[in-house]
Amino acid sequence: MSDMTMESGILAERGAERQLGEHVIGCAIARDGRMAAFATAAGDVTLVARTAGNDADWTTVPVHDGAVLSIAADAAPTGFLTGGDDNALRRVAADGTVTQIARGRRWVEHVQAWVNAKGEAKSGLILSASGKQVELRDGSGERVLKVLEHPSTVSGVVFDAKGKRIAASHYNGASLWFVNAKVDTPRELVWKGSHIGVVLHPEGEALVSSMQENDLHGWRLSDGHNMRMSGYPQKVRSMAFSRGGKWLVTSGADAVVLWPFTGGGPMGKAPTELARVDGVFCTRVACHPQHDLVAAGYDNGMVVLAEIGSQRVLPICEPGRGAVTSLCFSLDGGWLAFGTEGGTAAVVDLSAR
Repeated sequence: MSDMTMESGILAERGAERQLGEHVIGCAIARDGRMAAFATAAGDVTLVARTAGNDADWTTVPVHDGAVLSIAADAAPTGFLTGGDDNALRRVAADGTVTQIARGRRWVEHVQAWVNAKGEAKSGLILSASGKQVELRDGSGERVLKVLEHPSTVSGVVFDAKGKRIAASHYNGASLWFVNAKVDTPRELVWKGSHIGVVLHPEGEALVSSMQENDLHGWRLSDGHNMRMSGYPQKVRSMAFSRGGKWLVTSGADAVVLWPFTGGGPMGKAPTELARVDGVFCTRVACHPQHDLVAAGYDNGMVVLAEIGSQRVLPICEPGRGAVTSLCFSLDGGWLAFGTEGGTAAVVDLSAR
């Protein structure tokens, strides 16, 4: 291993973990930062409160009749949204109450929510993707605002930072929609091949998709210029822009790979690497919302926190829990949650003491 000396990590001192017994497919932290949720392949969601320490009170509730396929923080300050292979979009409240928002004819594979910078729930919007369709709802989930049709199955969907645009990846490219458009005609970004995920630059400068061929493809939105980022030994299944959008942080290699997005984008520029672990692949990344820090999870279960500027690395936990499948920060950056293929769910307090 290079770049770091492995220690037991701070999970043991400043965190809590639980073995859920099922593959953790995703995790999320509520917008008020007081609760984390872990979704499993068995259809359950496990909730844990931020105020709890090592003796945390973990509550597991059945949510879907089959696997949970997606989870996200609700548009409201508390609670979560989930999609499942039972074709349902559901809401899980902080007290564990489950309500159904909608049920269709296809798996709900992706869910997202957005609220304005003030966190006003009344401004909220909810996205859910099933097959070729993306449904846009108001923050309550009760009213469908529009249904967006795509040429093939939607593989990823995301709001921009201002909630004005929606990006969706699919076969042969991506589609960019305006939320308030009177006529729903997307901007089509074409690149042949299978696109499996999508992310938008926080300043709206670029859209990037991950591809089945172990590459990334991007479009500079000002002029549609194509950007290709290649050289990965594995598929990039996790990517995020750093605070302010200077770096695109990605998984897919035996290090965290960062592409520069200043001065016209990454073309012709070499990527930066953080937290290299020889023979072990990074599976998940998350960017701190307030500082130039990256959390990274690996296929051996290890989780680290890396500082972009200094490249210093802080171990969060040692290997041995199964591949990391989900990773997220609270909006204040003081709490980190992660889940693994082996069924471990964990939270770590990163706030100053």
